[in-house]
Amino acid sequence: MESPLLAAGSAGSSDQKAGPGIRSGEVPPLADCFSARPETAPGIAGALAPGRPLVLTGPEAQRQLYDWPGGTGKTQLAAYLAESAWQARQIEVLVWVTAASRASILTGYAQAFADLTGGVSAGDAQKAAARFVGWLAAASQRWLVVLDDVAAPADLEGLWPEGPAGRVLITTRNPAVVKGAPDPLVFPIGVFSSHEALTYLMGRLSTDPDQRIGAVDLLDDLGREPLALAQASATIGSSGMTCRDYRDIFARRKMQIAEALGGQPSAKAVTWTLSVEQAGQLSPGRLAQSCLALSVLLDGHGIPGEVFGTPAACDFIAGDGVTGAPGRKRTRTALLSLERTGLLTIDPASAARTVRLHPVVQAAVRSATPEALRDEAARAAAQALLQAWPADDGPPMVADALRSCAASLQLAAPEPLWAGPHHAVLFQAGQSLDLAGLTGPAVAHWRAVAAASERVLGPGHPDTLLAAGRLASAMQAAGLGAEAVALYQRTVEARARALGPGHPGTVAAQADLGQALRSAGLPGDAIVVLEGVLAAAEHGPVPDGLDPLGIQDALASAYAEAGRPADATRLARRTLADRERQQGSDHPDTMTTRANLAGACLAAGRPKDAIGHAKRALEDRERVLGPDHPDTLGSLSTLATACQSARRLKDAIPLYERMLEARSRLQGPDHPDTITVRGNLASACHSAGRLAVAIPLYEQTIASCQQTRGPDHPDTLTSRANLAQAYYEVGRLTSAVALLRDVAADCERVLPPGHPLAQTVRETLQALADD
Repeated sequence: MESPLLAAGSAGSSDQKAGPGIRSGEVPPLADCFSARPETAPGIAGALAPGRPLVLTGPEAQRQLYDWPGGTGKTQLAAYLAESAWQARQIEVLVWVTAASRASILTGYAQAFADLTGGVSAGDAQKAAARFVGWLAAASQRWLVVLDDVAAPADLEGLWPEGPAGRVLITTRNPAVVKGAPDPLVFPIGVFSSHEALTYLMGRLSTDPDQRIGAVDLLDDLGREPLALAQASATIGSSGMTCRDYRDIFARRKMQIAEALGGQPSAKAVTWTLSVEQAGQLSPGRLAQSCLALSVLLDGHGIPGEVFGTPAACDFIAGDGVTGAPGRKRTRTALLSLERTGLLTIDPASAARTVRLHPVVQAAVRSATPEALRDEAARAAAQALLQAWPADDGPPMVADALRSCAASLQLAAPEPLWAGPHHAVLFQAGQSLDLAGLTGPAVAHWRAVAAASERVLGPGHPDTLLAAGRLASAMQAAGLGAEAVALYQRTVEARARALGPGHPGTVAAQADLGQALRSAGLPGDAIVVLEGVLAAAEHGPVPDGLDPLGIQDALASAYAEAGRPADATRLARRTLADRERQQGSDHPDTMTTRANLAGACLAAGRPKDAIGHAKRALEDRERVLGPDHPDTLGSLSTLATACQSARRLKDAIPLYERMLEARSRLQGPDHPDTITVRGNLASACHSAGRLAVAIPLYEQTIASCQQTRGPDHPDTLTSRANLAQAYYEVGRLTSAVALLRDVAADCERVLPPGHPLAQTVRETLQALADD
């Protein structure tokens, strides 16, 4: 679409710099003639203060039969409060999160953490979100987090933003969210006062006195409902009618709806129908109606503009097979007519949330759309999402908006999606969750897709088998190893029945099972499965997407984990030679295999060989991937460990120091990886007799472990035992014995009987007592 609507706008954070600080997320623009509610929400700005979350809710009960919750302007008021606090420099960090799902909350948090740290939230959104929550708790910068339209308390489990320097603002239509909030200050937002409503309406109308005739009576007809007033004033302004004319039309339509339903409808249940009719007058044919039918099936919090520029969307909206530039022009005309009549808003500055619709409009239009039109619109919407989806998933906030649109479509019209190939959009959404590292939402999504596919298509259908495999993979990524193994086993059995035991699809499922067994800590079982996969690949067709050399890598790792270092080293050498011959030394997979070989040599008790391979892997990765790439840091860790194992402490300590600097800079001082490196550096310094350096490092490691992992975590207990040993070696016998006694008691309390750490601590304590 060659228009500002689809111009490349913000795809992630909002970088508006009205004052010093950082903004993340897209604050919705304030509507024309926005009212700050001086009478119905007095003092609300002062209520947004540190210590208690401010929760904006709607009226407690619906007053009419034909009604939907919302439409009172909670999001607009939240946007006003957020922008006011930012402009007044009351806050230094502003984070706006569309909170309609847990996946969207996690994505918004991950983006905020990336904006705060300058990092990129790619593939690890769930962990980045957790670190953002930790940042809020400890931050000294004044921050505001806005959670817009929270749908369920469970979506915020473990994600409530709390911290002494922070403010929290929540909008919700669900009263249960209020009960789940920690000590909330609830502020119901209802209809306008008479003065607020009249001021708003007068601002929206022209200065022509004739147009304003009947304005006061119109306010009473509409019940001063903000959404109804917005739609009515938009229709009046775009049609040239007067308030009196609109009152007459409104009254007739209200009576028609009441007679059809047997009850009185709310004002906003009437005004949207008049807006649709006026939008039809502003655009030829049924452009507006078709565009609206498609739009309401997607996520009203924001639809990427690219969706409306796709061939599928243009073909459905424009009709008659009109595509290309003419189709995009007609689609733009339809969108603008809907905007002019108050049915949607367009934000050209946003690539992720270009088109927004109010939930009330969505619910109303969905309820009135004929089934045949809904099904046709659903099929077009599914295809449009697939066409708009970037091959690399795109910026995180665009991907989140597309996923939310797919979820909305699945909820609004599941039958037409599963009646043909259009459920491919659900697979695309699941893959997007996997790529983003949203492991919890991915499990929930794939579980629903797998169940629906089995119910509709049957247990042996290829898509059902694919969905089950994706669910197992998501479970594995989420740390649900036992469940993943069980599901992979069922998948292998199902594919063997449907396709045959030697079919490439069955072999591919066996490869996934072998990887899952490794992740679940069952290397012996993994070896049996992976050896079978390699044998099948050697004697039959290789499944699409299956890399035999990758299976060899996994099998070598399983040998090492099962205590078979000789087999691990032998296979890793063979795989490295194959990769160098087929892919070259600088291929990432070749470097990975070389790093695995270094680890296998280390496990085999051959640290000198490990040093050689680790050094080469580090050099290659630094040159090809850069010094801060995670794989480069992994090779740095292996090399440092190998040097320490070879008692080459003068070489190991600088490597650990370099790694500690990189981890602290890239991940923060209290990240688990940083804590591990700090502990390793302390141990190396201890072994080198540099106790003046080792002791503070141990103490810092213990403090971080206690804060992030808890006082009873084995790593915390190990660090405390090492510190006690260091105390003893510098002559602090009393401190050493007291600390070891505490560690021994804690080990006995939390560790299973016969645990090696508990036994080592007891023996050390006895040795000190005998000294």
